[in-house]
Amino acid sequence: MAEHIDLAAPAVCRLRERATLREPTVLQSFAFDEVHRHLYVLQVARGGLADGDLCLNRLDMEGRRLGHMYLKGFGHGVSMGVQNDPDGTVWIWTEADALHGFGRGVTRFRFAAGATRTTRDVKVRHPVEGSRNNQPTLCAATRRLAIRYRVRNVPRYRVWDLAAFVARDYANPLADFPQTGAHPDPAVPFQGYALHGDHLYQLAGSAYDARTNPPARHGNAYLSCLDIRTGALLAAHRTGAGHTLSHREPEGLAVTRTGGPRLYLGLASGEPGARRFSLYCKPGP
Repeated sequence: MAEHIDLAAPAVCRLRERATLREPTVLQSFAFDEVHRHLYVLQVARGGLADGDLCLNRLDMEGRRLGHMYLKGFGHGVSMGVQNDPDGTVWIWTEADALHGFGRGVTRFRFAAGATRTTRDVKVRHPVEGSRNNQPTLCAATRRLAIRYRVRNVPRYRVWDLAAFVARDYANPLADFPQTGAHPDPAVPFQGYALHGDHLYQLAGSAYDARTNPPARHGNAYLSCLDIRTGALLAAHRTGAGHTLSHREPEGLAVTRTGGPRLYLGLASGEPGARRFSLYCKPGP
């Protein structure tokens, strides 16, 4: 895993404008269960933005919905992770314990179609004391967990060995470094990240806007890569993937390992109240 995924490589459309999510809102993040060939997608539930209410969709690899569940008071869903245990158990990691719509901690739970969970139903972890906006992701290849968090409103990343984190041993993280290089314009919103090996990939960008982000310019979405060993910015690239989509709001990143690493980028499209989602991918080295 010495080389990072080439962010300038042409993106290939994997799923385009699927309308199979439970809620009519945009996707916020997604993650793959490659063992069972499932795709999980988080959305903010209708009317649940301020309270941090989420909808978690389970799909097959072609984007067909297999079930959903609701997560009340969990957060905004900026990132998520899937943990596959040797005994076949699948854990979903998300933010939790929302304040003003964003999680003050993280949790893991098992998917249960049709269920509704509140933060009282799960064990919430607060690994970074005094932090806000906790957003987890996992690297299946190295069994590591990362959390993006804010202290005094400054975003940082912290990475742990997954086994240590599950055991609630938070004292010895593998890395802790500031967020940097997500976008040339710091006012452009951060839209997700993914961890793979020693590399952390970031996504930033906004929806099309006729005045500030016109479709004719193919949008302002940027991908970037940080080295978790040093925190250094290794690469950054503006991506025009899915530029013909309407609305085209970048939402979420994930990495798969099957057939070699691939970086997946999520894009929301369509009209308000009837959003669709698309996935584009870039092959690894």
